[in-house]
Amino acid sequence: MSFFDKRPLHPAKRWLPKLCENRRYRFFLDVLNFVIAIYARETEPLRQSTAHGAFARAHKTHQIKINVVGFHRSCARGKRAPRPLPTSKMLSPCDSPPASISAMPARHDLTFASDNTAGICPEALAALNAANASCVPSYGEDAITARAQQLFRELFVTDCETFFVFNGTAANALVLSALCARHQSVLCHEVAHIDTDECGAPEFFTGGSKLLPLPGASGQLSPATVAAAITRGHGVHFPKPGALSLTQSTEHGTLYSPAAISDLADLAHAHGLAVHMDGARFANACAASAAQGHSPADLTWRAGVDVLCFGGTKNGLLTTEAVVFFNKTLARDFAYRVKQAGQLASKQRFASAQWCAILESGAWLRHATHANTQAKKLATAMRGLSGVTLLHEPAVNAVFIQLHPATAHALFARGWHFHPFIGEHGYRLMCSWATTDAVINDFVADLKSALNGTVLS
Repeated sequence: MSFFDKRPLHPAKRWLPKLCENRRYRFFLDVLNFVIAIYARETEPLRQSTAHGAFARAHKTHQIKINVVGFHRSCARGKRAPRPLPTSKMLSPCDSPPASISAMPARHDLTFASDNTAGICPEALAALNAANASCVPSYGEDAITARAQQLFRELFVTDCETFFVFNGTAANALVLSALCARHQSVLCHEVAHIDTDECGAPEFFTGGSKLLPLPGASGQLSPATVAAAITRGHGVHFPKPGALSLTQSTEHGTLYSPAAISDLADLAHAHGLAVHMDGARFANACAASAAQGHSPADLTWRAGVDVLCFGGTKNGLLTTEAVVFFNKTLARDFAYRVKQAGQLASKQRFASAQWCAILESGAWLRHATHANTQAKKLATAMRGLSGVTLLHEPAVNAVFIQLHPATAHALFARGWHFHPFIGEHGYRLMCSWATTDAVINDFVADLKSALNGTVLS
C-alpha cells in the first residue's frame, strides 16, 4: 500500500459537527470517512455511508490502494471494476472552517521530523550481513556479543557491564526498575522523555515508582531544584526519592557539562539516590563535547553517573540500545529483568555486530559529528531570515526555531514534516547521520517561498 499520512486529518475532525450542519460539505464528509476507514482497514464506516456499494466492496477485497495525491482504482477483480474514486481532500489545520479545500502534497519528506526516520547506516548494514554467515550460540552467548561488551569497556576505560535491549523506552524503564523500589520516586526534568513519551513504562516496570517532573531552563536540572525535590514531602506520606534521571543531550538540544553532571550526581549520592542517564543521543553529546576535550568517560562515570542508556537507533543502528552499568552492583539480576520484559534477543549477535562495527571503526562518533554539523548548517542557512527566530544555537543535532503558524502550515503543505516542541510556535528540526546538504537547501528554499507567501501549485 502506498504511503499515506493520517495526521493532517486530525485537525479536520474538529470541524465535523460544523460541517454536518452545512449540506455543501456532505461530499467532503464522505470522502474523509473513506480515508479514515481505508487507512484503518475497516469497512463498517463505509457501510454506514451513502456511497457504499462498489467502493466498500473494493476496499474489503483489497482492490483499492492509496497514493498521496488521491485515490485510484487498481487490481479490479471480476467483470466490473469499481467506479473511479474522487480525489481526496483535507481541511487545513486552522482555527475556523476554510473557504476552500486544498489538495494534499504530492510528496512527503520526513528528514527533519526525527533522527529516527533515517535508515540503517552502512556499517551496521554490512555487519548484519556478515553476522548472517553461520550458526552461533543464541541469547547473547556468542563471541560477537562478548566482543561488543569488551568494546564498551575500552570506550569508557572502565570495567562496566553492558546489556542490550531493543529500544530506548525499555532501556530507561528497566534501568529505573533496577534503581528504584515501587515506594520510591524518580526525579527528572519536566520535558524528560521518560515522563512525556514512554506511556508510563517506567512506572509500570518499577511497579509503581512515581516520576517527579521538575522545571529547569533549556531542558536542564539545577542542583537547587533537585535539592528542593529531594527534601520535599513528610516521611512515609510521600514517595522516597530513589533515582535522579538526566538526559544527555537534553530534549531541548542542550548539553550538561561534566562539572554540571558531577554537581548533580554528588547531590544525589549524598541523599542515597542513584544516577541514571538517558543517552538516546549520547553519541551526539560526545561529538559536541569532544571539542572541549571531554571523553565519554568524562560525561558519565567520572562525573558520577551510575548507569547509561546508550542510544544506537538514532545513530543509524537497527533495533538496539546498550545499557551500560558503571556501578556494577546495581546490575544485579538485570539479565533477568531483560528476559522477563521480552527484551532478550535469541539472535543477539545481529544487534551486537552493529555495535562492534560502529565502535571499532569510529563510525558512532563520525555519524554523530555529521548530524551535529548538518544542524549547524541548517541553522546558519535560516539565520537572518525575516520571520524565523532561532531559539538557541544548536549544540547537537537539533535546531529549534520559532515560526508564524501560517509559515509552518505552508511548509506542511509542501510535504515537510517536523514537530511543534517549545512554547506555542516553537518547532524542532532534527538532523541525522543521513542528512544531506541537498535536502537542507531544498527545505530552506521552500521556507523562503513560504515566508514570501508563495502558494503551493
